[in-house]
Amino acid sequence: MTAKILVTGGTGTLGREVLPLLRDTGADVRVLSRAERRADGGIEFVAGDLLRDQGIAAAVAGMDTILHLAGDAKGDDVATANLLRAAAVAGVGHVVYISVTAAELLPLTYFQAKFAAEQAVAESGIPWTMVRAAQFHDFVPKLVDTMLKSPVLPILGGVRLQPVHVREVAARLAELTAGAPAGRVPDLVGPEVIGMRDLVRDYLAVLGKRRALLSVRVPGKAGRVYRAGENLVTDGADVGELTWADYLAQRRGAVLAG
Repeated sequence: MTAKILVTGGTGTLGREVLPLLRDTGADVRVLSRAERRADGGIEFVAGDLLRDQGIAAAVAGMDTILHLAGDAKGDDVATANLLRAAAVAGVGHVVYISVTAAELLPLTYFQAKFAAEQAVAESGIPWTMVRAAQFHDFVPKLVDTMLKSPVLPILGGVRLQPVHVREVAARLAELTAGAPAGRVPDLVGPEVIGMRDLVRDYLAVLGKRRALLSVRVPGKAGRVYRAGENLVTDGADVGELTWADYLAQRRGAVLAG
């Protein structure tokens, strides 16, 4: 019997990596998208909006599994609750959710919404699988790109990350989506712990640009968590193989080609 999978956030960075992997399993794949789109490569698109609770019932109808990738800086808990409510009514048998490492530790809007969404998934009554992933390699480049017009770039002082390659996260999610509900599985992190200053410096070098870097102390509980390294997962995590240097080599190739 062919598996029927709904993917939310299928047009984003992670979704674009996951979709072909799901299609390779022979599954019927449907994507919930905010905009109307034609079917592409055997993938069906259904228009809907999770935050506004629009079009979700049609998207989940007839689905066996939901891979929930959609997320934003805020409102992820609301969007997830809307999705789960419709999924329960439709009789969906498995929800796979990606969250972020240290979701319960950092009092920041994004992390708090992710943690609330985790709780909603666990309490939904729908069999579920959940994996937390560290920040993708492109997290810092995206931040830097928004500030390049400034001669001085603020750096979050004392912050260290375990950046992981999006392709490795996509491969793990495809595996989990094709499998049986497994509850909370080990976190997925990158193979290195790297400070924000080094990440920014290395990326600027790829761009061939120089900027003054100004360390900014992260205040409050979030600052204490980062300075103590409590956001890092050192025990029990699955560790990716692709390094920050691997990612930068790929970006350097894209810069030269462009």
